[in-house]
Amino acid sequence: MVLHLIKLAVGVDDLAHMKVVQSARRKQRRQSPRSPHWVYTRNSPRRAEELLEGGSLYWVVRGVIRCRQELVGFEQDFDREEARKYCRIKVRRTLVPTAPQACKAFQGWRYLDPKSAPPDLSQGDTADMPPEMAAELKRLGLL
Repeated sequence: MVLHLIKLAVGVDDLAHMKVVQSARRKQRRQSPRSPHWVYTRNSPRRAEELLEGGSLYWVVRGVIRCRQELVGFEQDFDREEARKYCRIKVRRTLVPTAPQACKAFQGWRYLDPKSAPPDLSQGDTADMPPEMAAELKRLGLL
C-alpha cells in the first residue's frame, strides 16, 4: 500500500520561493547536478517500504498543501558535532503543484494517507490563480 509524508516548508512564501531555497541548499551542500534533493529530519520513518512504493513528500506552505516531491530513499547518518543521529529523506527535484488544501501546523513530518492527499494540478486548473484565492475557494468548497 502506498503511503505519503507531509512536512511544513518553514519560511517559504510560495512555490517559486521554494525552488530558490532548495536550489541554494543543494549548492551549499555541494550536491552533484543529478543527485536528488535531501530533506533532513531527526526521526526516520518506520514505514519506509510503503513510502517507497510510489509515495511523495507533500509540502505545507503557509498553512496550505501546495506541492509534492516524489520520495526516492532514506539514509540514516550521525552528526558528530551534535552527537545525534538524523535521517536524510531523498526526494526528486521536481516540484509537482497540487490542489490547495488547508492544513494545521505540526512539528516534524507526518504520514499522509493517499485518500487524504490533494490531487495534482493539471495545466490551467488553478495554476494561473493567486495561491490565496485558490486556497479560499477550496476552503469554501468551490474548487
